[in-house]
Amino acid sequence: MAKTADPDDLHHMRAALVLARRGLGVVWPNPAVGCVLVRQDRGGMVVGRGWTQAGGRPHAETEALRRAGAEARGATAYVTLEPCNHHGQTPPCTEALLEAGVARVVIAHEDPNPEVSGRGVERLRAGGVTVEVGLCHDQAAQVNAGFFLRVTRHRPMFTLKVASTLDGRIATRTGASRWITNAPARAMAHRLRADHDAVMIGIGTALADDPDLTCRLPGLEGHSPVRIIVDTNMRLPLDGRLTATAHDTPTWLVTVVGSAPDRRDAWAANGVTVIEANPDTTGRPDLGWVATELGSRGLTRVLVEGGGTLAAALLRLGLVDRLAWFHAPSVIGGDGVAAVDSLEVEALAGAPGFTRAGVRELGMDLLEMYTRTL
Repeated sequence: MAKTADPDDLHHMRAALVLARRGLGVVWPNPAVGCVLVRQDRGGMVVGRGWTQAGGRPHAETEALRRAGAEARGATAYVTLEPCNHHGQTPPCTEALLEAGVARVVIAHEDPNPEVSGRGVERLRAGGVTVEVGLCHDQAAQVNAGFFLRVTRHRPMFTLKVASTLDGRIATRTGASRWITNAPARAMAHRLRADHDAVMIGIGTALADDPDLTCRLPGLEGHSPVRIIVDTNMRLPLDGRLTATAHDTPTWLVTVVGSAPDRRDAWAANGVTVIEANPDTTGRPDLGWVATELGSRGLTRVLVEGGGTLAAALLRLGLVDRLAWFHAPSVIGGDGVAAVDSLEVEALAGAPGFTRAGVRELGMDLLEMYTRTL
């Protein structure tokens, strides 16, 4: 029989998970970690809190210890991911915990990074610290699913975001799409942008909408993600919003090797980073290669807001890990633009499968979250 979690331990680890989520979208290529320091000998008083800071430094443990000061001695540290035990840009968090005199460390999830995996736990135990691993394990895995994918499969996590009518249409036959969903749903879409390292669209969406692809929620303007445009023939306008603001918000243009070499200097001069991908069998950028390249550049979480062509291409390759599907209470009909282009599915067993993870009401609209069925 599994051991029942202590209610106080559970409470503090859940608080650490809330802190960890503050780092989503701004700490890549590092994981988003939360840490809470508690003095059990003082009635469970919280003496320090920390989370991974923007850019990945300082780490959550370092922040919590700094805020706790001398109060950290004898405390229990609740950490959402195994503390690092290697020298990088900063000293190991294990050594910081030991030097501070922390007596007990409760860890939600082990770190799959080979430089850390198991070594952080070993070092703490060797230093006389009581270590427990596994509390809120699954919740911690969800927070850092993108980081884990980058470590184990060398690519980021992809979340496909769709805003459609009840019959799965994202625009009318004339291309009209503003606005299918209401203001609360659009605000939530901006929240998703803030939680991801990058947002990706296809050139069709870029040409049709001339979007900003920034986060415009009050207080979260600094959380705007890297903007990625998949553009086979480099048709992105030089006078469009994405190019005009590339010096302010990182903008990456993914094209195929050898495409429009005479235009590359113009985009580079505007601050756009051009990524040359190998072509797939259709002549478009090989998205499997692109996924690995984005992982090598440090991205852990990519929000896909492109149209049906990009959505279908990612689904066919099994690259969609999460779905964020906004449903508006309206019907356009079969002549409307489909949210997903043809997948050429001939048998139901061949259709991509997902498990519903949650439903949220946003005014009259619904947001349904799904995770890929493995």
